[in-house]
Amino acid sequence: MVTFSHTDTGTPESAWAASGVPSLPELPLDANELASMTFVVLAAHPDDESLGAGGLVAKVQSAGATVHFLLCTAGEASHPESRTTTPERLAAVRLSEFHTAVSGLAPGAAWRFLELPDGRLAASRERIAKALQETITESGAPAGNVVIVAPYRSDGHTDHDALGSIAAQVAAAGGHGLLEYPVWYWLWAPPEDSTWCSWVRVPLTEDEQAAKAKAMRAHVSQTHPLSPEPGDGTLLSATFLEHFSRPWETFAWRPPVTGTNAAADAERIFDEVHARADDPWNYTTSWYERRKRTLTLAALPREEYVRGLEVGCSIGTLSVELTGRCRELTAVDASSTAATRARNRLAAVDGAEARQMTVPAEWPEGAFDLVVVSEVGYYLAPDELGRLFHRISESLDPGGTLLLCHWRHPIVGWQLDGEAVHTMARGHLGWPVHGTYHEKDFILEVFTAPGGPA
Repeated sequence: MVTFSHTDTGTPESAWAASGVPSLPELPLDANELASMTFVVLAAHPDDESLGAGGLVAKVQSAGATVHFLLCTAGEASHPESRTTTPERLAAVRLSEFHTAVSGLAPGAAWRFLELPDGRLAASRERIAKALQETITESGAPAGNVVIVAPYRSDGHTDHDALGSIAAQVAAAGGHGLLEYPVWYWLWAPPEDSTWCSWVRVPLTEDEQAAKAKAMRAHVSQTHPLSPEPGDGTLLSATFLEHFSRPWETFAWRPPVTGTNAAADAERIFDEVHARADDPWNYTTSWYERRKRTLTLAALPREEYVRGLEVGCSIGTLSVELTGRCRELTAVDASSTAATRARNRLAAVDGAEARQMTVPAEWPEGAFDLVVVSEVGYYLAPDELGRLFHRISESLDPGGTLLLCHWRHPIVGWQLDGEAVHTMARGHLGWPVHGTYHEKDFILEVFTAPGGPA
């Protein structure tokens, strides 16, 4: 249990600026994806929404997304020692500040006040979950197009933790996306804490920063003293507010789950995709694809491999380039149509073959010193992906190379996304990471199988 006070000096913003937080990977949603979504923003108290997610709200509003706010308490307990006001009067002030702030961030957005007691949200879990589910249902948005934005569930404040936990449960049960925003974490946590390493960053334009700053200024009762009298001091100090003047915001991100397809569905689905076009993902013409292949080859730590395996070869564009680094290459794909096209591409290359094979149930014989899994891990169910990593661990030579490369955007119709695939790889294998490359669209990671030469 974290213990802190708003009067603590805490971790200075200069320490966070010198950490890896400024270089976290971006939230993998572009303007069109944002515009198609409905965001339900939860606040335990007035000002949480502005501090933790004000820039995000301004961004998605500008993109054309639908925004709803759900406010749990009026924050009436913020000045318990005040002699100049009462909790009832303070509640009225803070609700007015909240209305001003959210009206500036998302003009016309609906908001609902649950009238729950400040400091006791843990006792109202069922009521909050019911209100959240009602808001989602009333929005009319498909489950996979809903993103819940809530306080980080381990923020250290009892109300933030409770509300974040409720949001996480509702998101998981409904298949909704989840963005958790830290507030007090920046005060009490040191940069050495590794929690933030898996978070994402949302860059803010100058207009979005200005909208957030204006919303924060609306919460006058928290950023200025109520009066010169004892008990009426400022709750949010200038040094604390420095954490929220960054040109980005930071979130723990879990994408929506939009389907339950698994390996057994892959042959049918991708045969249909390949039947519609010879090159359905523009592998041969897209600069994104060509650049990604170049980065993939450059990331391989050895100049030459004896026997390589490519899982999910599609039509064989990467396969052809891998043959320049492997004496022998086996390329497999669940789609028989794709495998046939890959086979045609590899026909003139000695030692190279392409086969239709649905992993992990099927697997080529023999050992490999290179396995490449590119843009395919999220087309497996979680248990299937675990079995895939088991297959790889059994067939990769000691000291061999495993390269994973995956698109970071939500994958429609499936349960996983790229980040989840790589997280599962680290958890299942526990192998040393030779190198990692992150950008907004994809993650590329290289692992080394244990037991090789020192």
